Amino acid sequence: MRPRWTSVTRIPTIRRFRTGRLRPRGSVSRDAGSPPETISTGRDGMIVLLVFAFVYLGMIVGRAPGLALDRTGVALLGAIILLATEQVDVKEAWEAVDVPTIGLLFGLMVLSAQFRLGGMYTAITRRIVAARVTPQRLLGILIGVVGLLSALLANDIVCLAVAPLLVESCAQRKLNPVPFLLGLACAANIGSAATLIGNPQNMLIGQKLGLSFAGYLLDGGVPATAGLIAQWWLLCRLSAGRWEAVTSVPAVKAPTFNPWQSAKGTVILLGLVVSFLVVPLPREVLALAAGGLVLASRRMHTRRMLGLVDWQLLVLFVALFVVNHALEATGVVAATLTRLAEGGLHLERPGWLFAVTAVLSNMVSNVPAVMLLLPAATHPLAGAVLALSSTLAGNLIIVGSIANIIVVDQAQRLGVHISWREHARVGVPVTVVTLLIAAAWLALRAVA
Repeated sequence: MRPRWTSVTRIPTIRRFRTGRLRPRGSVSRDAGSPPETISTGRDGMIVLLVFAFVYLGMIVGRAPGLALDRTGVALLGAIILLATEQVDVKEAWEAVDVPTIGLLFGLMVLSAQFRLGGMYTAITRRIVAARVTPQRLLGILIGVVGLLSALLANDIVCLAVAPLLVESCAQRKLNPVPFLLGLACAANIGSAATLIGNPQNMLIGQKLGLSFAGYLLDGGVPATAGLIAQWWLLCRLSAGRWEAVTSVPAVKAPTFNPWQSAKGTVILLGLVVSFLVVPLPREVLALAAGGLVLASRRMHTRRMLGLVDWQLLVLFVALFVVNHALEATGVVAATLTRLAEGGLHLERPGWLFAVTAVLSNMVSNVPAVMLLLPAATHPLAGAVLALSSTLAGNLIIVGSIANIIVVDQAQRLGVHISWREHARVGVPVTVVTLLIAAAWLALRAVA
C-alpha cells in the first residue's frame, strides 16, 4: 500500500474582474466533461498574456535581448508591469506569494551558509581527493558524498563550494578535472531528487501539494540512489583513457575548516531532518527555527551569513508566483488543460506529466516549469512525478539546471573549459537512463 500523503485544500475565493464577471480563483481541476472556463480576452487579459509570454521567453533565452536582465530580472520586471498596469494589486500580489515556500528556502539557505563558512565543504572535498584510490573509485566516492549532501542541503550551494576545490585538488594530483566536475554536477542534481529539501523545485512541490517528507523519501530516494550508481557506471565508461591530465594548479581561497562550527551545523541539520519526520509542525517553521539557531552565533557575523543567501533565487520565486497567479486568474491555464485533454494530452495522467515536465524543464528551467505545471498536479503521484522529472531532466544540457551552470562557470574561472558538446556527451545518456529508472519506479509505485 502507498503511504497516504497529506494534502492542502485550496479554498476558492471570488475575484471581480473589471469586466464585471465573477470568477472563482484557486480551483485547479474540473470534471472532464465540463466546458472550458471563459478566458479573459479583453485588453486586461491580453496584457497578462503578453507579460507572461515575455517572462517565459526570458526563461527560455536566459535574458532579455538588448537589456542587461537575467532570468530573475525578467521575472521581476514582468511582475512590476502587472502591478503598474493594475492587472493585480499589491494585496493580491502578496497573497499570490507562497510564503511557506519562501520561508523554507530561506531557512535552508542560512543553514547551508553555516557549512560553507565553517569550512565543512573544504574539508570534505580535500579529504575525498586525497584518498589514494584509483580514479574510478575516487569518482564513485565523490558521487556518493555529493549525492548525499545535495539531498540534505541545497544542491546549488554544494556545487558552488565544491567545484573550485575539486579543480585545485585534481590539478595537484595530475588528474583530469573534467570527469570529476561533470560527476559533481550530475550527482548534485540526481541526489537532490531524493528528498523534498534537496532543491528549490522540490521544496516548492512539497509545500504547494502538502507532501509528506517521509512519504516522498520512498518515491524519490530509491530512483535517486539507483541513478547515482548508473551515473558512476556511465561516467567510468565514457571517461576511459581520459583520467589523467597536467593542468596548472589554481590558487583557490576557501574557508578554513572550523570543527566547532561544522559540528554545530551538522547537529542542527540532523535535528532538522529528524524533525521533518516526527515533529507535527510545518516544515517552513522548522527550517526557520534551524536558521535562527545558526544565526545565534558569537563567531559568524550575521552579515556574512546573509551574504551567502541566494537572494536572486528568492526574488525569482516571488516574481513567478505573481506572474503565474495573474495568468491563472484569466482562466487560460484551466482552459488550456481542458483543450489539451480534448486533443489526447492528459496532463493529469502521470505518464504525460512526466514527459512534458522533462521537456519543459529544459526549455524554461525547472522552477518556472514546475510553477506552470502545478495546476495539473492532481494525481496522487503527481508530486513525485514533477519532482523527479524536473530534477533529473536538468542534467541534459548545461542550462538545464543552475547546478550545471555553476560548475561550468566556476571551472571556467579557474582555466578549465567544459564545452556544450563535452557536457552533452555525459549529460544526455545520464539523463535518459535516470529518467527511465525514475519512470519504471513510479510505474511500480502506481500499481503497488
